Amino acid sequence: MSLRGSIKARIDDKGRLKVPTVFRAAVEQDHGTGLYITSLNSTGNHVRIYPLPVWEEIEAKLNSMSTTHPVRNKFLKVTSFYGQVAELDSQGRVLIHPRLREAAAMVGDVDVVGALNHLQVWNYERLLAEIHAEPLTDTELGDLPI
Repeated sequence: MSLRGSIKARIDDKGRLKVPTVFRAAVEQDHGTGLYITSLNSTGNHVRIYPLPVWEEIEAKLNSMSTTHPVRNKFLKVTSFYGQVAELDSQGRVLIHPRLREAAAMVGDVDVVGALNHLQVWNYERLLAEIHAEPLTDTELGDLPI
């Protein structure tokens, strides 16, 4: 499964995201309806939605590390602070935890961006500012195996 592209979506008044159909179908087909919703950024600047089996693979890798590894512990602190296990409902909606919803400015229209094995949900203005602030350089492109 590769999740790719970007689709506009909306956070409703109850804080739920209706996952765009193309992304929902790909996730459900390969992984079921279980999700882990979090942020990797200490400021929670955007939401990451992982199919639960993908997140469990990440956890297995982290479990192989020393429990005193400082980066491992920092990662777990951030992802647990913002994280929640969730389930897609029958209409393809998922609740974004209020703490993360506030930090990531998840209100109204948002962009759902495919990131190969997970989804990113961005406030449009934040996403555009990030793209403009950190343009992809020719050197960086050369470092990619494409």
